[in-house]
Amino acid sequence: MGLLAYLKTQFIVHLLIGFVFVGSGLVINFVQLCTLVLWPLNKQLYRRLNCRLAYSLWSQLVMLLEWWSCTECTLFTDQATVDRFGKEHVVIILNHNFEIDFLCGWTMCERFGVLGSSKVLAKRELLYVPLIGWTWYFLEIVFCKRKWEEDRDTVIEGLKRLSDYPEYMWFLLYCEGTRFTEKKHRVSMEVAVSKGLPVLKHHLLPRTKGFTTAVQCLRGTVAAVYDVTLNFRGNKNPSLLGILYGKKYEADMCVRRFPLEEIPLDEKEAAQWLHKLYQEKDALQEMYNQKGEFPGQQFKPPRRPWTLLNFLSWATVLLSPLFSCVLGVFASGSPLLILTFLGFVGAASFGVRRLIGVTEIEKGSSYGNQEFKKKE
Repeated sequence: MGLLAYLKTQFIVHLLIGFVFVGSGLVINFVQLCTLVLWPLNKQLYRRLNCRLAYSLWSQLVMLLEWWSCTECTLFTDQATVDRFGKEHVVIILNHNFEIDFLCGWTMCERFGVLGSSKVLAKRELLYVPLIGWTWYFLEIVFCKRKWEEDRDTVIEGLKRLSDYPEYMWFLLYCEGTRFTEKKHRVSMEVAVSKGLPVLKHHLLPRTKGFTTAVQCLRGTVAAVYDVTLNFRGNKNPSLLGILYGKKYEADMCVRRFPLEEIPLDEKEAAQWLHKLYQEKDALQEMYNQKGEFPGQQFKPPRRPWTLLNFLSWATVLLSPLFSCVLGVFASGSPLLILTFLGFVGAASFGVRRLIGVTEIEKGSSYGNQEFKKKE
């Protein structure tokens, strides 16, 4: 094992990476708070500044995937679709099977210049997650409680507010509503059978309300829907902890572009279109399991240096005073100071672990275990 590979497995290194992320995140959130004064004066300037502030935080997670774990991401699509990446507003439909599916999406956003302006329809609980939820609040992310009767007006208002967004955005929808588990899949397929819908093998039954509403509200702004089907070579099931330990994965993404004009205006017809799309996604996953690859031409967009340079800049600014503080604490010889410092380290470790826990499947939402039995 080389020195770098050894360092990637060490808890103290993980703690330092977490310290840089949390420390920079708090600084970024404070600056974002200060930019609120710009909203009534120049809304578009506020948005552009917050896109760059968000990039400075999210790109640290992308750095872990691209430079720390050296995970490779391959696109299966066509040249015409690739040529449009980063040059139009789009809705992204992504399967929700893996703990780091969002991170694979972010790395593609970064490589095509839309990471800071990327959007998502997120569950409201994430709004209260430090750093993540706070940053999303300033980015005008649309939050929902996943109860359509309560969400409808909030979601519509949030989506319409994005109609004049000044930078190209990729708006992510997890149409399945929750991450795939065997239990949720079983309940979901019971509902599919009861509604006379085809049974899916690799996905949950898509929830159509969010999709049809997003498409309706963003017509005139969004140019297309990108259907993205993600899987990992070697039947791997990667985790954020695995990324932190430097494990390398190989992600494959099949991307299909559908011009918005192809999606029906009628809500029921648009819902049927989405169900058909998920049947096609299921067939793509089955093909991948059998052949080990998706159909289409392969593209490997090169990683860019900006994520690494951004992290190194924050590390230089934040770790220098930290090391000076640590040396001062131990040089003092004061048991109280040393114990206080160790308590801080323990609390920081717990906090970082809790942030990572947000992505873990076994700690995910129970949403979907019974909610599929309720009518959309």
